[in-house]
Amino acid sequence: MRILVLFLTIFSITVESYGSIFVGKWSDPVTPVMSDYVKRIVIKAEKEKAEAVILVLDTPGGLDEAMRDVIKTVMNTNIPVIVYVYPPGARAASAGAIITISADIAAMAPSTNIGSASPVQMGGKDLDETMKKKILNDMVAFVKGISKRKGRNTEVIVKMVTESINLTSEEALKKNVIDLIATDLNDLINKLDGKEIKKNDINIKLELKGKPVIEIEKKLKEKILTILANPTIAYLLLMIGFYGIFFELYNPGSLIPGIIGTIALLLAFYSLNIISVNWLGVLLIAVGILFFILEVITPTFGVLALAGVISLLFGSIILTGPEYPYGDISLKIIIPIVAFSAVFFLTVAYLGVKAQRRKTITGKEGMVGLIGTAETDIDLDGKVFVEGELWDAYSDTPIKKGEKVKILAVEGLKLKVTKTD
Repeated sequence: MRILVLFLTIFSITVESYGSIFVGKWSDPVTPVMSDYVKRIVIKAEKEKAEAVILVLDTPGGLDEAMRDVIKTVMNTNIPVIVYVYPPGARAASAGAIITISADIAAMAPSTNIGSASPVQMGGKDLDETMKKKILNDMVAFVKGISKRKGRNTEVIVKMVTESINLTSEEALKKNVIDLIATDLNDLINKLDGKEIKKNDINIKLELKGKPVIEIEKKLKEKILTILANPTIAYLLLMIGFYGIFFELYNPGSLIPGIIGTIALLLAFYSLNIISVNWLGVLLIAVGILFFILEVITPTFGVLALAGVISLLFGSIILTGPEYPYGDISLKIIIPIVAFSAVFFLTVAYLGVKAQRRKTITGKEGMVGLIGTAETDIDLDGKVFVEGELWDAYSDTPIKKGEKVKILAVEGLKLKVTKTD
């Protein structure tokens, strides 16, 4: 009976997914995480013989390599792939624009926009003119090939790359950059039904009405990696990592700060690699922290701390920039962290200097100057009571029992004392 129930369950799931419409949603920058997500959806769609894949897109753009991986997946599957820029207010900018035009059917919702596909915006790096020209020519050739294959307006699409133009959904439809405008997912499916496309030399007629819609959620791993692609998160992880390592070195054997710092640094470097940051900024941040640590080790009364503030501040500012599809790191985050770092390390340095100058309060040296009480008359020999202990003592001048004495020296197990007022 159990075997029969299991068989019926598997059969029902298979029937439900067969001929279904698989829907993926991506509202973040184009990263390797997106590439893996789209690939996972397409592989699942191929395996379960889905009718079509719809990628609902809202992105500021992202990395060139990740974009090309997504496009390869879209263009090399026999499953029809529709890219739908949605909801109203969404955009397919930079790398997102090229992904959209590479789809078998490109659709947009009203009040959305597409464009600004400059290669600089897809890398976020400062390029010299020669390299910029090479990358630009490569991207132009790339989008020309895609637009001709998909029958789109090559001239306008090339201008997205060379002139960073943007188009509303209505302008994009009018200029043959996209295929249709749909108000929502249901409207899109209705408008797609009956459309014919040619893919990989195969004529396909879309029959989508009434077909089950299966939304493919991000896995937990994909959600976490998407969060790590945020430059602010990467920056905070980097600082936590540096602080953790510092605490571990400052207090060897504490373990927890070192473990947290190491994990944070590894995650930070992974994140920084994803978002393709300015590594000079990372180096300046590291040097800034090093200056702070040197201030603690060899106090210079703020000279190294000032150098640390300058290095950390400039490194944080240039780590990313507004031209990045991920955006820059807010000064509201940078300034408090730099200020906290300066105050923290200066405080540690001050306490270190203070501890070095403090009078010794333990061992023989720590007893000199302490006040005690004569337990017996003291001339050449006697007894004194100091800090809860009874000691042998002597004095150059006679001291009577009960008088207060001050310790002048510790000689082996005997104290030299004098009468005090």
